[in-house]
Amino acid sequence: MKFTDASIKALKPISERYEKWETNGKGFGIRVSPASRKTFIFMFRFDGTARRMTLGSYPRITLSRAHELHAKARQELEKGIDPGIESVRGKRQAREAYTVSELVHDYIEKHAKRKKRSWKEDQRILNKDVIPGWGKRKAASITRLEVVNLLDGVRDRAEAIGGKGVQANRTLEIIRKMYNFAVGRSIVEHSPCAVIETPAKENKRDRVLNENEIKGFWNNLDKSRMERATQLLLKLQLVTMQRKGELVQIEKTDLDLKNGWWTQPKEKVKNNIAHRVWLSNMAMDLIEEVVELSGDSEWLFPGRIEGKHLTPQAVDHALRDAQTNDPKRNTVDVFNIPKFTPHDLRRTGATHATGAGVSRFIVSRVLNHVDQSITARYDLHEYDNEKKQALEAWDRKLNSILTGEKAKVVNLKRK
Repeated sequence: MKFTDASIKALKPISERYEKWETNGKGFGIRVSPASRKTFIFMFRFDGTARRMTLGSYPRITLSRAHELHAKARQELEKGIDPGIESVRGKRQAREAYTVSELVHDYIEKHAKRKKRSWKEDQRILNKDVIPGWGKRKAASITRLEVVNLLDGVRDRAEAIGGKGVQANRTLEIIRKMYNFAVGRSIVEHSPCAVIETPAKENKRDRVLNENEIKGFWNNLDKSRMERATQLLLKLQLVTMQRKGELVQIEKTDLDLKNGWWTQPKEKVKNNIAHRVWLSNMAMDLIEEVVELSGDSEWLFPGRIEGKHLTPQAVDHALRDAQTNDPKRNTVDVFNIPKFTPHDLRRTGATHATGAGVSRFIVSRVLNHVDQSITARYDLHEYDNEKKQALEAWDRKLNSILTGEKAKVVNLKRK
């Protein structure tokens, strides 16, 4: 047969791998796998032995490009050179020429940006701790010992300023993913991260602020140096129990203030499931103030860069500063309670809502957790009434904590 794009696309997979050859193609063919993968191949003889050479996968390699590679391989064969060996040597040379900086660039552009909402954090860590020391090195030259030494340095740096070194674990995770990406693309043959254990011990977080700590957080937040919008975001996280990453991405069009609902499109949600959040009276009061602060921005929490929203990292940094006594940076711990993170506010709201009579099942719906026991995704509006009651119950409980007035406890157990 004469290969054309149409004829190649028409080749259907069967239960076993098979090959088709171009008429008078001088060994030029295509292999079709049961999984529909189509690969250009060259069949030839060298020193009396039948050999086979892979030219590339279709459509990543076009038909015209495959013909060019086939012609080049035949020219080498005519010169007495085994084109299969030259192909392997060429791939090895390409691996040896690939620098770490180039690998970082390809990993971010071709993998992280496409598959990770947190790609900017990957980029930040790689730019900070990997490129300065390894950037000009060949990606294939990095050894396991060098990875371990780099991670030790990250951990020691964190511990020197009172941290726990868990950032070294995040760094290992990202370097490992980057090298797995490189192995998958034949940029390197092996990952230097194999069998490396996490350098720092991590404890499962279970920090929940008690009622006195909640009151201290709420009443002392305005004493911090953080911007007012960030203060309101943290309060809104406690009130709504939503993820920090979803709060910073609120667009004003996501809010139905007339009917009291905030809709999170699936593109903005960690688990890719669209979600509706009831806005209680406290939430509405906070949002109304933020709307005034945000001006003409499309974002409820605009960032410092025009057209961008506030970043989760900026929220983390602001709260850390508000809990740090450092005269050199002019920061003061305004809370004077054990350290907590923005995510601890979400956990705190969920825990106290359960104590206010809301069932764990309904709290999980408010949190938009994926229930592995439920195979089908629930409808966007399903449990709206229960979520509304739950957030109203937490609103009453939180108001009671802040004012000292007794709250009415309503039993919202699922029937």
